[in-house]
Order: sequence, then structure tokens, then C-alpha cells
Amino acid sequence: MNQDWILHKKETRRYFSRSTWVPLRAVCDNENGNVREIGYVREFFGCGAVAFSPEHKEFAERLSWSDIGISCNTQPYADKDGYYLPVEQYQYNHKEPIGVHFVFEHPQPVVGGSLWILNPDIVIALRLIKEGTKWVRPEENFVVVAQEKLDEKGQQCLIEIKREYLLDYLAARNLSLRLSYYRQRVENVASLENSQYADLTNQQEQRDGGRFELRINSLDNIFGGNWALFRAWRTDVDEDEDAPVMGPENADNTDYESSHGHRNGYAGIRVEGEFWRDEWIEHQGQSKRIRGDVDTNLPQFIVETDGTRMASADLNNEDIGRWLWFLPGVINKLLELRGFSLEWYTAETGGIHSTSGYMTHFGINFSDFITVYAYDVARLPAWEQHIWAAHNIVPDGKVSRELLAAQVNTQPAHTHAVEDLLFKVMEMLDDGFREEFKVSLYTHDIDPTTIQHLSRFSSKDQTSLLRLAKDLVRVFSDRLDVHELRRISTHSDKNKLRSNKLLQDILARKVGNDKAREVFAPIFGTYDMRLGDAHPTSSEIGEALKLAGIDGNLSFLRQGEQLISNFGESIWRIGKLLFENPQDQGLK
Repeated sequence: MNQDWILHKKETRRYFSRSTWVPLRAVCDNENGNVREIGYVREFFGCGAVAFSPEHKEFAERLSWSDIGISCNTQPYADKDGYYLPVEQYQYNHKEPIGVHFVFEHPQPVVGGSLWILNPDIVIALRLIKEGTKWVRPEENFVVVAQEKLDEKGQQCLIEIKREYLLDYLAARNLSLRLSYYRQRVENVASLENSQYADLTNQQEQRDGGRFELRINSLDNIFGGNWALFRAWRTDVDEDEDAPVMGPENADNTDYESSHGHRNGYAGIRVEGEFWRDEWIEHQGQSKRIRGDVDTNLPQFIVETDGTRMASADLNNEDIGRWLWFLPGVINKLLELRGFSLEWYTAETGGIHSTSGYMTHFGINFSDFITVYAYDVARLPAWEQHIWAAHNIVPDGKVSRELLAAQVNTQPAHTHAVEDLLFKVMEMLDDGFREEFKVSLYTHDIDPTTIQHLSRFSSKDQTSLLRLAKDLVRVFSDRLDVHELRRISTHSDKNKLRSNKLLQDILARKVGNDKAREVFAPIFGTYDMRLGDAHPTSSEIGEALKLAGIDGNLSFLRQGEQLISNFGESIWRIGKLLFENPQDQGLK
């Protein structure tokens, strides 16, 4: 501890009206040691908050720590004459509510303690959900909007809210929030002269819009002094009676005793710094989330081949008639966000579903760029638009043909994304095994997260292409039920064979070894690529790519698509050759 600490030098310069987080209620008390002994240290922060409408703001200027601090009652009240004060309302004079509480205190008389409750109107208006000790907003990538902190006993000691969202709520209700808070720091030292507080004296001053006091006292003056004890009791109760009754109290049936003394001998000095301040949190007249006010901080997007840009607000028109171009990495960036998902419509088009409730229809053009109708991006929430804007590029490679077919010609292409086909043929092969061999081909289902990220967009360079190969092996080869395959196989060394080899042996029994090896080539090539992920400089990677049927002249996005396609086609051919189901051939 030092002088700046006891004097609150840093803290008094900090205002919550400029902070990221604003406390709505706080009783944070950290103590170490015995309060009557040298070495005791305490740091306390308490804060109360009440919101006021413009007509009551002038009166609220007079309210301070004793009025709206932590001693302020935040509970409902029912009067015997029928008047009822809801928990949200703050009243200074009886039956005259003038403010709004943002945190309610709910006593728990049976289980003990009390529970702090964030005003449900805030929760519902901002569409928040609670996860653990945090309230998050799913529509904005589950950003933490409010949070509670617990003390070492697990009791709530702080509820705070991000100022950005608080201002949105205050604007929607046209309220101003008044904070009143108190800070205290205490340290007991052996002597003032030999401590870091040697040159300090008692002081009172107005500082940084608040009031500061420093008090220095001996522990003996604080805890020592005279004491007196008085005890009185009744003398007319017979404890042996079955139902004793006490009569009126008088001098004959009462007795008393008293004692007094002096206590001293407390060694040490108590140094205590205190700071009080009241502060207003004012909204800025804009409520984008609750009231739907126009966001003035939206990005611009490139719309012409010369780099000309247009404001998002000007593109937010369903009849704008323009498309935007983006780097393919935008898809992965969005899929990294919680609650976002990818859906494929055709071989070259799909949709990104976001937590805001919108679906952004996109297409992939000949230059491997993402094209999107401008309105579909401009209607998104601001934070999503900024992600798209960071990947926005000059138009290149025309608009995706399959996207135009759907959006302009209203004749969607009758094609299928290789990603969708992969999971369909794996399911079809499992169905064939269930029908033919009465067993499941796989040991477990695929993690939905893996399904979302297994796409051509994962392939950005050779390293990520090899990782994609590993994911393909993970969703197919690593899930094969080796135990059941060995039971079905008739190979002489089947106990030594692994999953892919066992499945190849089962196919070879029907079509011959040469045909089975041909069908399995892309699968084994992909498996070898997976091994190459751990050794990216291995000379065997080239052979693995060749075996998997990858054209190294293609872009990495197209190599990723080709890898998924070839891998999926091998699985489809296994099922076709094993079970000869004509209706499956239409998926090729």
C-alpha cells in the first residue's frame, strides 16, 4: 500500500460516464486481518443507482449516498390503504414515485441471504439471455452486455452493464441514470512515523466532483474507552409451574445489576481514506437496438470496378440492383461466430444464417470470390456489416452464375454442393450396411460443429488443405466400426487390418481387388494427406495429392472442393457397387 492508494488518487479521476462498464449496484468489501490489530487492510466500494425522467431530474440533483446508495430500499411495498409501490419504482416522498430501479433486492427469508435481480425490462428490451454470471445478447455474437460478480462466499457483490447498451436503453425510455458511490480504504500500521503515510494529516477536500476525507487515529482512540453494562430480569416466574403467567412489571418483581470499566491497550494507527461522489449517466438520444433508430456509423462498400464506394444506408433498398464482391475468407470468419451456420442450396450457392435472424444468400464466382446482393448485406446489423466490409473487394470475375440464376432468372440451378453430397452418401452407405448386414457402419454420429466447418472454404493454402483431409478422415474412416467390419470380413489377416482396409476387403469380395483399389484410391490418398499434415514438407505429399485426384493447378478453394468431391464419390461408389441401389445413382 502507498499514499496514492490511501488517497484514491487514480480512482477519483475515473468517471463511470466514460467507462466501458457502469455499476448498477455494488457492495464490494475486501478485508484482510483483524480490524483491531496492526496489519488490517480493507477496501470497500459501494454503489447505488436510480434512473430519473427529465421532469424529476432537477429534484434528483439533491439526492446522494444516503438517498439512493446501497441503503436504498429496492423492494415492493403495499400500504394498508391499498396503495402499492412496484419494485421498479423509486419514491422519495410517500406515494410519489419519481425514479426507476435497475436492480432489485429479493430477500430469501427461508434459505438465507438475498438475491439481486437485474430489472427484467432491461433483459427483455435488449433481448438478453443469462449464461452463468453473464447476460449476453445472441443477436450480436453473444456479446456480454451485463454481468454479476460474486464474493468469496458466492454472494452477489456487483451487477454492472456495458455503457454502450445502457445508453441505448436509457434513450429508449428517455431516462438519466444517477449513480451515488462510496469508496473506503483502511490500513492499520504500527506507527505513522515509520510508515509510508508519515507526512499525511487529517484532511477534507472537494476533489474531482466528489468529497474526499482522510482520517488518522490511534486504534486505542477508536476501540478503547469506557464501557457500561446494565442487565434487568423478572423474579416472579416459577419455573416449575406448567403454564406460568407473568403479571404487570413493577419494582417488586424485577431486579437488575450494572457494571462499568475502561478498555485500552490497542497498539497501532488507523489510516482511513474515504471518497463520495454522485454522477449522471446521460444517453445520447439514440436507441439503435430497442427503438430501431438509424445507425449513423455504418460502413461503405465497393460497388464499382474503379473502387467507387456507396454508403450502407444507400444500399439498404431491396430494389438497389447491385451486387457486392468479397474474399472467400468472410465465410470462415462468420462461421467462427457462435450461432452462425452455413447451408448449401446448389453447387455454387448457399446461405449464412446469423444470430440476427437473417440469412445472407451468396454465390461463388469463377474467380473464387463471394458475391452477394447488396441489400442482403446492407440490411444486416451494423456489427455484421463491418465483418463483411473488412472482406469487401473490387468487383472481379462477374456475379456467380448460379446466384444470378436464382435471384434474377428465378430458375435455381439443379446442382448439389459436394459438402452436402458427402454427408448424404455416408448416410446412404450406413443404410446399406444396416439393410444388408444388420449392423451400423459407424460407431458414433458426427459433431454438428465439424459438419459446419468441413467445407471448401477451409482450404486456403496447402497446410489448411491437409487439415481438411484430416477432417474428412475423421468423419468417415475414424468412425467406421472396426469390430463389425472384422466380423463381416473374410480376410485371413483381418485382425491386423484397419478400418479402410477392412471396408476395401468387403468390397473386393464382390468386385475384385483391382476394382476395389481403384474405388478406394481417393480415400487412401486423403488418408496419406492427413499424415502429411503433421509433416508438411514430406516428399510423399505430392503422391498423396495425386492419389486423391487433386489438380495442383487449381486454386486452393477449388482443390478443397475437389478433395471433398472425390472423397464423397468414392463412398458413393462403394455403396453402389456393394448394394446396387439404382435410386442412389441420381446423386452422382
